[in-house]
Amino acid sequence: MRDAVIVDAVRTPVGRRGGALAGIHPADLSAHVLNALAARTGLDPALVDDVVWGCVSQVGEQTACIGRYAVLAAGWPEEVPGVTVDRQCGSSQQAVHQAAAGVVSGQYDIAVAGGVESMTRVPMGSSWGGGAVGEPYGPLARARYGGVEFNQGVGAEMIAEEYGLGRAELDAYALESHARAARAIDEGFFRDQTAPVPVAGPDGEERLFTTDEGVRRGSTPEQLAGLRTPFRADGVVSAGNASQISDGAAALLVTTGEIAARQGWRPIARVHTATVVGTDPVTMLKGPIPATAKVLKRAGLSLGDIGAFEVNEAFASVALAWLKETGADPALLNAHGGAIALGHPLGGSGARLMTTLVHHMRDNGVRYGLQTMCEGGGMANATVLELL
Repeated sequence: MRDAVIVDAVRTPVGRRGGALAGIHPADLSAHVLNALAARTGLDPALVDDVVWGCVSQVGEQTACIGRYAVLAAGWPEEVPGVTVDRQCGSSQQAVHQAAAGVVSGQYDIAVAGGVESMTRVPMGSSWGGGAVGEPYGPLARARYGGVEFNQGVGAEMIAEEYGLGRAELDAYALESHARAARAIDEGFFRDQTAPVPVAGPDGEERLFTTDEGVRRGSTPEQLAGLRTPFRADGVVSAGNASQISDGAAALLVTTGEIAARQGWRPIARVHTATVVGTDPVTMLKGPIPATAKVLKRAGLSLGDIGAFEVNEAFASVALAWLKETGADPALLNAHGGAIALGHPLGGSGARLMTTLVHHMRDNGVRYGLQTMCEGGGMANATVLELL
């Protein structure tokens, strides 16, 4: 039976909203990581059977199948196709799943999976069209849940209440995320996984953007406690303990072990098991809990077999609820910080997490790693990777 292996993975540094990557079209940002991946591996782009690309706000600069225009922007042969995937925040993790499935089934020999989001240039919610082309969800789905307005921030508040998570606990988790990310930057952990992006500096001169912009050093509990809670007047979820609005892209090269050997590639990891679940769309963000249980059962592994976890920090309450339900070791969760510190470029986040995970596994000899993330509409992907 064919397998699916990850040969290499690369990402841009993550830019803040209005930051270093704000001047770059998302198709061009995608092209940057595609070409960086090819350069790192010696990949001949003509060999790629498909580029599977995640993106959430598919409107304006990110519409018209940005996966296809990423290929063209990269200068790759016109014969290389591209497809765009939307599973909300898990879009590029789903892209990896689809690329791996295509490779295992024999539909692909070599695929590239990843994703992009420029939340500066295409703001979150842009694809809703302000009601000009109707409203999302539909009357039957709305009626099924009593006409409730599906809202991730409100869901994060509901999860915090359910699990007894107070403001101080959420803020402490956020501060730790920033501390871990800052340490990873200072120790050079991200250096090998990032492709610096040429950008215009304040003086108009071109410079290389090399380092994630969202990491805040020196924040205090008092500063975070002073931030407002926009989803509930008496709530606990603030901008300080939620993921950052960001710009970024990431890409992974997926093939079989046999083809990798033939090409002279030494893969980092094997896609051991991949699953997806649905859950309550009102609380919306609890999906990583059942997704973790499902992927471990299907993989024939226990929680104790996993040496590294990446759980997307959409909100601190999501990660903390996951820890409480699973009993996982907090030291193994998001060892180099998460989306609260590094940012959450929606359609690119799944690939960003997986890029971080495979490099962490390689650098530390971790046999099994697990990634999961919550998704709009009440879903979650989960992936177990095995070090090769």
